[in-house]
Amino acid sequence: MTALAAESMDRVLVLALMGSAIMAGVFFTFSNFVMPALARLEWRAGMAAMKSINVTVLNRVFLGMFIGTAVLSAIVALDAGLRFRGAASWLTIFGALCYVVGTFLVTGLGNVPLNDRLAALDPDDPGAQAFWHHYLQRWTSLNGLRAVASACAMTLFLAALLSSAIDPDQIR
Repeated sequence: MTALAAESMDRVLVLALMGSAIMAGVFFTFSNFVMPALARLEWRAGMAAMKSINVTVLNRVFLGMFIGTAVLSAIVALDAGLRFRGAASWLTIFGALCYVVGTFLVTGLGNVPLNDRLAALDPDDPGAQAFWHHYLQRWTSLNGLRAVASACAMTLFLAALLSSAIDPDQIR
């Protein structure tokens, strides 16, 4: 691989790091004060607010950052495996796994199904209040996992970049 191509992949790694950091902040914000604030509302109002959030979040900026970071993570992991550089590669691969598994898959397999159930729920249905309380607990727990996974990915991506910077033999 040419030095230019290797430098380009380092830039992709920086973008994956930045995306992971941004997503960690988004998830932290929800777990730390958005969901607790919704829990303090009368349950119908909290449920309605969350339904609105779940519709609003499906926008190009959020989805581009969320999905784009997963794609970038997969790209840098593949590059790290093909262009193995010792510790920097392992750090990159584990960072990518943290993001793709702990953030992307947890969202698709955990948070999204909960959101879908909430969207379909009529507040007048028996059990709606009980589901809302279950939703708050389960969704926030999964979201906390996503926050930690994104922060771990960010940290591991940063460590990979620093590892390469410290040991120039691992860069190319």
